[in-house]
Amino acid sequence: MKTNIVEVLEKQLGAKSWKKEIINIGGVCDSYQPEEEKYGLMRKVLALMIEYKNPVTISTKSDLILRDYDLLEELSELTYVNIAVTVTTMDEKLSTLLEPLAPSPEKRFSVLQAFKDTTAITGLHMMPILPFLTDSPQNLNQVLSLAAECKVDYTLPSVLYLKGETRKHFFDFLACNFPEHLDPYRRLYAKGGADRIYKAELYGVLTPLMEKYHLSGDYMKPMETKLPRQKQLKLTDFSGNPNGVGFFKK
Repeated sequence: MKTNIVEVLEKQLGAKSWKKEIINIGGVCDSYQPEEEKYGLMRKVLALMIEYKNPVTISTKSDLILRDYDLLEELSELTYVNIAVTVTTMDEKLSTLLEPLAPSPEKRFSVLQAFKDTTAITGLHMMPILPFLTDSPQNLNQVLSLAAECKVDYTLPSVLYLKGETRKHFFDFLACNFPEHLDPYRRLYAKGGADRIYKAELYGVLTPLMEKYHLSGDYMKPMETKLPRQKQLKLTDFSGNPNGVGFFKK
């Protein structure tokens, strides 16, 4: 836990060299993990963002973000706020197996429902889509239809990428839980990404569904309406740097 994040953040936001770049919170490591309920760091972080009117984008899988609804609503009236929620399946049993510490898919969609009537931009991150597990037309349709009900500003679907330690860990997971998919995955992921034929078939299903529900894959467009162009080109991420006190450039 970066318990000094508020002090470090205030120094950077107050520096003359800081140009109010968009800060991506949760791009590497979710800032609303269970321990956040105990530490409450995000309320202090958001209070600083309000003070400095600094734009943010927040990516999360947790409905704990609703605790900070008041601060996020206030910040969205001052500057650009993007709230992105990750949902890849509506199957609660599968979701619990894949993400044991994350709230249910229903609770995550409750976040998008709650913020749809604010001035915050909302987005669905349907990533990663897992071949043979979450890529069925029925599941894709269900997730995207719920995104449309929440009137999200954009939807970003993306298929699983496997490389290095992540590849080994995921294959171990398959061997324990879905051994029947292990060999198909090895064939499909002979390299880091799924083969072209699979991707073409997947997006052949996704694209018509996106069109059916009038969902946009353009996350930049909402940004362009609220921020000067020079501030759209830079993004700073604090949340996942294991060696620093809190900040690194992306």
